[in-house]
Amino acid sequence: MLPATPSERKLRMENKMTLPTNSTRPFEIGIYNFVDGGNNPLTSTKKNPAEVIKNLLEVIELADQVGLDVFAIGEHHREEYLASAPEVLLGAAAARTKNIRLSTAVTVLSSDDPVRVFQRFATVDLISNGRAEIMAGRGSFIESFPLFGYDLNDYDGLFDEKLRMLSQLNNATHITWSGKFRAPLQNLGVFPRPVQEKLPIWVAVGGTPESVVRAAGLGLPMALAIIGGMPERFAPFLDLYRQASKEYGFEPSEIPLSINSHGFIANTAEEAVNEYYPIQTVMMNKIGRERGWSPATQEQLEKQRHLRGSDFVGTPEEIIEKILFQHDIFKHQRFLMYMGNNAIEHKKMMHAIELFGTKVAPVVRKEIEARNKKAASIQA
Repeated sequence: MLPATPSERKLRMENKMTLPTNSTRPFEIGIYNFVDGGNNPLTSTKKNPAEVIKNLLEVIELADQVGLDVFAIGEHHREEYLASAPEVLLGAAAARTKNIRLSTAVTVLSSDDPVRVFQRFATVDLISNGRAEIMAGRGSFIESFPLFGYDLNDYDGLFDEKLRMLSQLNNATHITWSGKFRAPLQNLGVFPRPVQEKLPIWVAVGGTPESVVRAAGLGLPMALAIIGGMPERFAPFLDLYRQASKEYGFEPSEIPLSINSHGFIANTAEEAVNEYYPIQTVMMNKIGRERGWSPATQEQLEKQRHLRGSDFVGTPEEIIEKILFQHDIFKHQRFLMYMGNNAIEHKKMMHAIELFGTKVAPVVRKEIEARNKKAASIQA
């Protein structure tokens, strides 16, 4: 992966003075969802896909109403998911919400056309009056590659080239560009343009140093997925990002970082565990069989909900403690929780969203703001 070119670096640095530092940036809390079909693997109960989409839009509306900052929808091309076109869902949500930022988690950029990605998100930005953003990634599954005619041998090269092109599209209305995987463009305009001066583009990272350095080399914010293991072992990736961004001429204190993890919230820990883990165990072991992982029992997975585990499953107080514990480790500026298990009863999912927005988010934001002010006063 090549570092940012001089022109890419210049465009970023021209906007440097308009960016808030991370010490003054409000901490953001949100949700991401893959829009699974809601089929319960324990009971074989199936949901109507139209009902699942209706419930999704109600969830996003509620997330907006209770003050959450971000809602992101992941792109998938598998039978068990309904979000092969997340921008369509985000456009529907944009018309029904007022404040919440609308993102993907992720857009599988490797198997898409950056021009069309930009145009679709610029359209969502117009519908939402400036609330769209893109989280680009290579994707956790590979179905989109044969579906759209791409060679898996080009897995890394496709993403690197298309991410650079997407960044360039975001910086200028007319683009001259050439690469290996797409026809060249010669001073062509790309429309429509978004309400925002630039669409926020995040890079989703699953935990490889090469992916971290790629994001840092372009000066783009990074979202690190932690879906297993102790959080401390991921700290070197954020340290690497900050170090590499400096080496490429960017200021890491002006680039937000996100931690993305799985979870569920209920009034009691017992209820959260009983709702979340039986279904999650079956789903994770299904994916595990495809990827060669050893099967896990529910009791083994439940250990991940403890303070030094990866899952955020429990009461509002437990979730608050865990977010703040990880903030001590990572000093990140955003936390997104995957609450997308649609086999859970809809009213219980809505209650979890309400708890997240009204009980967790205000406490976390207040505490992190106080910590940032204290740190700033010590540095002064």
